[in-house]
Amino acid sequence: MNLPRFIQIHTLHNYPGTLLNRDDAGLAKRLPYGDAVRTRISSQCLKRHWRTAEDHFSLSNLGVPMAVRSRQFVERIRESLIGAGINENIANVISSTFAEALKKDLGKLMKAVPAVKKGKKKSADIEAVADDADNGETVGENSQKQAVLLGVAEYEYLTKIAIEVGKQVESVDMARHAFLMRLKSEQANLAALPLNCGLESALFGRMVTSDVLASRDAAVYVAHAFTVHAAQVENDYFTVVDDLLREAGELGSAGIFDTELASGLYYGYVVVDVPQLIANLEGEKSKDWATLPTEKRELAGRVVQHLLHLIATVSPGAKRGSTAPFDWAKFLLVEVGDWQPRSLAGAFQNALPTEHAALRETAVQMLADEIGKLDGAYGATLDRRFLALDKAEVPNAQRLTLNDLATWVQAYITQGAAPAQVA
Repeated sequence: MNLPRFIQIHTLHNYPGTLLNRDDAGLAKRLPYGDAVRTRISSQCLKRHWRTAEDHFSLSNLGVPMAVRSRQFVERIRESLIGAGINENIANVISSTFAEALKKDLGKLMKAVPAVKKGKKKSADIEAVADDADNGETVGENSQKQAVLLGVAEYEYLTKIAIEVGKQVESVDMARHAFLMRLKSEQANLAALPLNCGLESALFGRMVTSDVLASRDAAVYVAHAFTVHAAQVENDYFTVVDDLLREAGELGSAGIFDTELASGLYYGYVVVDVPQLIANLEGEKSKDWATLPTEKRELAGRVVQHLLHLIATVSPGAKRGSTAPFDWAKFLLVEVGDWQPRSLAGAFQNALPTEHAALRETAVQMLADEIGKLDGAYGATLDRRFLALDKAEVPNAQRLTLNDLATWVQAYITQGAAPAQVA
């Protein structure tokens, strides 16, 4: 078998008159690179749209547990506790303890709160909470300051645990310690849940400071997309007409506004770490990926098949109603192999002139030239397939349709198939 360690995906997308990704001032995001400032699309923006896309190749259509990112988990658990008939004060203590457990080590939390015996009048739990403080915030505050990514299965299991503890404890004094003890005892069970942190975490990673949740190294690395030429931006001035005033014979508008629009041909770059992806999806060690049976690689193959379709056809973009920022990749190149990945962004360090008569074809040729130079210098043996709307020649690469390209990559991951077997 010839299993690939890395899959590299290069794209060119063309967007005219859009606002794909805004900064804090509402302007198109920019990136200085080489000899010019470019407009860009952040990796966070790209990943968000791939995660939430709804079509035939949506990640949710893979039939595996998904994840949810929210600041509302603590409040939702509190509401679930109260809805289960648990005393509101106990619900508050358990949910606030959960808020702390999301960001702190369980051992330290448990050490700070001694066990409370039945019938003891003084609340050691509440005293300990009041005495402890973290950066000026009261520990135990029933709030979740930051959005957390939890797997759906993970969230449902934690809610179940919280309700069980809430029904078992007899007083507020006992709730905090009992819940921490239960979280500690359930760590192995949480980790053993199939895709416990959700498919999104398996793909794009999750870093947590708490030992209740499992950290995940990202298996898919996404670069910020940027224009292959200098930024092309325009200030769009527009007014809103007041229909009722106009019917009354008056002139004037209901408002005057302006926004920034940008146009460009964007280079995008994504890397899939196949061993890490298999490890995240199957709960295996990444070092064992090459010896795993085919069935342990099938899900990874289907995930990358879906991801390739999403990368090619799903567009990010603000102001969709007024700019229709939808595009399919005009060029898509996939490389598989064992060598450490390398971007082809260097092909565009010198911005292409925007007045060029064949900008898109030139950009493809620049990528092909960069590949030729890299192959000549390093002699890297990467297997390549590409999709292109225009006439194109890529060194040591075969041209395929998107469906065939995605099937080729899927077979490479699951079977380690030679190109001739899946072309």
